[in-house]
Amino acid sequence: MSTFTHFDAQGQAHMVDVAAKASTHRIGVAAGRIEMLPATLALIESGTAKKGDVLGIARIAGIQAAKKTSDLIPLCHPLALTRVAVEFTTAAALGDTPAHVQCTATVETVGPTGVEMEALTAVQVALLTIYDMCKAADRGMTMTQVRLLEKHGGKSGSYVAG
Repeated sequence: MSTFTHFDAQGQAHMVDVAAKASTHRIGVAAGRIEMLPATLALIESGTAKKGDVLGIARIAGIQAAKKTSDLIPLCHPLALTRVAVEFTTAAALGDTPAHVQCTATVETVGPTGVEMEALTAVQVALLTIYDMCKAADRGMTMTQVRLLEKHGGKSGSYVAG
């Protein structure tokens, strides 16, 4: 296992110097889900939630979160993102149970460092937005399975979750 890169030789936290790294096309894909009561999912799917279009607003929140990741995670580099896509799939569309909404975020850039953190942040904030918009109907929602699915670009190459 390699060493942690966010610590210097004295063990002090620092932002990794990426100045000498090549700029390459970088892609990060992350996913997660929020489980809920079937009635809550029905409200989301019908578009009749009191606060409006839950998934539309959660999509915008996820995109905004990807762009603001370096403001939230102390040692992340601010990046010029070239693409952020946030998509949702419901349990009903998957023929799955329990009732849930699956969120997948794809983030891209051309630069010297990857966008895994931006994809993970987009998923988490999108799921939190769903929670916020639906909590009046269901305080027992649970966010689970947030993980990196894919990473491409850079010296370390690709990673695809098994």
